[in-house]
Amino acid sequence: MSIDREWLKKIIGEALREDIGKGDVTTSLVIDKGCWAKAEIIVQEKGILAGLDVAKEVFLSLDPEIEFKKEIEDGKDLFLWEVVASLKGRISSILTAERVALNFLSRLSGIATLTRAFVEKAKKYNVLILNTRKTTPLLRPLERYAVRVGGGQNHRDALDKGILIKDNHLVATNLTRAIEKVRQERPEGMKVEVETHNMDQVKEAIRAAPEIIMLDNMKGEQLREAVELIRKEAPEILIEVSGGVTLENVEEIVNLKVDMISVGSLTHSPKSLDFSLEVKECFCL
Repeated sequence: MSIDREWLKKIIGEALREDIGKGDVTTSLVIDKGCWAKAEIIVQEKGILAGLDVAKEVFLSLDPEIEFKKEIEDGKDLFLWEVVASLKGRISSILTAERVALNFLSRLSGIATLTRAFVEKAKKYNVLILNTRKTTPLLRPLERYAVRVGGGQNHRDALDKGILIKDNHLVATNLTRAIEKVRQERPEGMKVEVETHNMDQVKEAIRAAPEIIMLDNMKGEQLREAVELIRKEAPEILIEVSGGVTLENVEEIVNLKVDMISVGSLTHSPKSLDFSLEVKECFCL
């Protein structure tokens, strides 16, 4: 998993502190300190696994003596009631870390599952499915990872990683002048992308010749006309479609043979996958 380990430890530490507070009162009162257990993490529905290493890190952050065995790897199809991991360790540690571990696992697997559904619909013409910056604050690296696990690609991860001229940038200027200015001062090799909402903006963008034109919230015949015009007048310009993309309409967009489709819902509103932790055996010393 290509995530900075020190960053991950910090995020997990904050999540554990949030969930545990001053201590797991119930577990500390009910469970003897000398009790150990074997447990399994089980998936309750079909989907794509993502975040198992994060779940493992949660348990080990709380108690390094927990033995955590992955039964399946990220990116694999999940089947109903499948065991994804086996654990052995102090039952108090397992129960205290359970919710944080499952929350990460559920969220990331939900993102990977939704991404895979879009990717399957887009593969006919090799159209890229991209996430956006509509991510959970402070969890962007993990959510971008889950998109990749699902077969999607990552858009820019921060404002310093790419130039995207949007409508609000054009309040005090026009598109042509904006592109000319960024071309003169942009970091070497950084592509220029322009967001457009209507045919007049598309025509102006074609004349200004950015590397990428985004067609934002265009639908039906307007979208088709915009794609055809760009392909005819400037075939070297990449086309990205964004805004209002769903599993129900993505194939219609794919059939236009655009280059990429950015989907905000991958990270702002995926359905979390349901996992449970079940204690299978307990023994007290």
